[in-house]
Amino acid sequence: MAEQSDSGQDKSEDPTEKRLKESRDKGQVARSKELNTLAVVMVAAVGLIMLGPEMGRRLLDLMIFNFSIDRAALYSTDTMGLQLLASVGIGLDVIGPLFFMLLIAALVGPVLLGGWLLSAKSMAPKFERMNPLAGLKRMFSLKALVELLKALAKFLVVLVTALFVLNLFQDQMLTLDRQPLPDAIEHSGYILGMALVFLACSLILIAAVDIPFQLWDNKQKLKMTKQEVKDEYKDSEGKPEVKSRIRQLQREMAERRMMGEVPKADVVITNPTHYAVALKYDPIKSGAPIVIAKGADFTALRIREVAAEHEIIVLESPPLARAVFYSTELDQQIPSGLYLAVAQVLAYVFQLRQYRAGQGKRPGPMPKPDIPEDLRKDE
Repeated sequence: MAEQSDSGQDKSEDPTEKRLKESRDKGQVARSKELNTLAVVMVAAVGLIMLGPEMGRRLLDLMIFNFSIDRAALYSTDTMGLQLLASVGIGLDVIGPLFFMLLIAALVGPVLLGGWLLSAKSMAPKFERMNPLAGLKRMFSLKALVELLKALAKFLVVLVTALFVLNLFQDQMLTLDRQPLPDAIEHSGYILGMALVFLACSLILIAAVDIPFQLWDNKQKLKMTKQEVKDEYKDSEGKPEVKSRIRQLQREMAERRMMGEVPKADVVITNPTHYAVALKYDPIKSGAPIVIAKGADFTALRIREVAAEHEIIVLESPPLARAVFYSTELDQQIPSGLYLAVAQVLAYVFQLRQYRAGQGKRPGPMPKPDIPEDLRKDE
């Protein structure tokens, strides 16, 4: 299993949300260099079409500025330095807007596929890349073959596009030498911009093939084996035996807390052996008796033992014990349908306490409580 997992032969399961998040934290997301190139070229084309004529005129003015130096200025040692600084400032002002557009395209292009991501792990040096065997493996991998095919495809597409652009603008380019210099410069900027538009259109075809491949390739790298999915589930949810032990400890803690409440009960009603419920009635705090402990079998036995240790009255009433056990949760009031039956029991308990305290006569047998049909639970 380990060997198959290492070789990736049985990685047939889609990556889990945890695996995707971990890969993103490591910077492993789908990226397309062709999409980045397309964004830059498209913005360059639009920028040249929009700004090309104005850039051409201003560059022509810059040429005139540099070739129109006074004779007196030629004899000054400071002229060339000042002329250079002025030319640099004008040049940056001319090409600055286009460069700014290209900078935005270069930043936005990678975000178009995979989103914005800044990962320190991806910037950390990876010494395994220095392994010659790993390098050879990458050179002869499927991805390397795809990259080679992409490079050949790009070369052919760009070649065909260049030939098409040359044929399309051949007559216009041949007439540039007969145009006035300002018009020729402006016309050259337009031709260059249109050439980039056609080049960008050709790159759309390459990007349309590369983007699905990058998404598929990234998903293949993140696929998991069945064992990896099971191990991840165990790590995130906990091993079954550990979870079972935790639930057991929780039950034991809850039972200890419940047994600690039994001494506060007014009465314990039993089945007599299968069920036991402990009731507490506080007419000031609650309008109805509350179940503070209940249990079946061994737990019922423990409730009876604790009640006996603390001299809590224990009464046998199988129908009422079953009805309360199944209809009421811990720390909840009994349902209204059992008010009369429980009231009869509490009245009997009060009489029994009075008798034990020497303040009344011995009560007779406990009256049979009246249990509604919808609350009856047969054995």
